[in-house]
Amino acid sequence: MEASNHGIMGLGFQFAWLLLLGIPVACIAWTVTHEEVFREPRQYCQKECAEARSLLRRKFFYLFTCEYCFSHYVAAGVLIIARFKLLYVDWRGYLFAFFALVWIANQYMSIYNRLRLDIKHEQVEIKAEEQKVDTLTGDDRKQKKDDQKIDRQLDARKVA
Repeated sequence: MEASNHGIMGLGFQFAWLLLLGIPVACIAWTVTHEEVFREPRQYCQKECAEARSLLRRKFFYLFTCEYCFSHYVAAGVLIIARFKLLYVDWRGYLFAFFALVWIANQYMSIYNRLRLDIKHEQVEIKAEEQKVDTLTGDDRKQKKDDQKIDRQLDARKVA
C-alpha cells in the first residue's frame, strides 16, 4: 500500500524530509569518523580493528572508522527517532527510507569532503604564492643592497 494512496505524506514532502534527515546522519557519521574531537576513540578503534584476534571484534571496531559503514547505523537510529517511511506505510517504507537516507548522507559527505579538499588546495596554492613573493621580496632587498654598495663604490671612485 503506497503512502500517497493514504494521504499520509506527499512524495515531494517525503523527498524534502529525506534530504533534511540526511544532514544529521552525514554530520554525525563524518564527525565520529573524521573530526579531531573523536580522535582518541577513533585511534583506539583503529588499533583494535588492526590487532583484535576475533573477526567479529575487528569488524565491530571498523564501523567506527568508516563513514560509509557508520552512516548505516546512524541512519537506522535517525529512522527510529523520526519514524520516517518512504513510499510505503508498512515495513517496506522503513527499508526504502533506510537505504535512501544512507545514500543521501553519503552524497552529503562526499560533497563536504570535496569542498574541504578544494579549500585545502587553495590554501596550499596561496601559501606557495606567499613564499614566492617573500623570496622575490628578499631577492629585491638583496638586489637593492647590492645596488647601493655599487653606488657607494662608484661615488668613492669619483671622489678619488
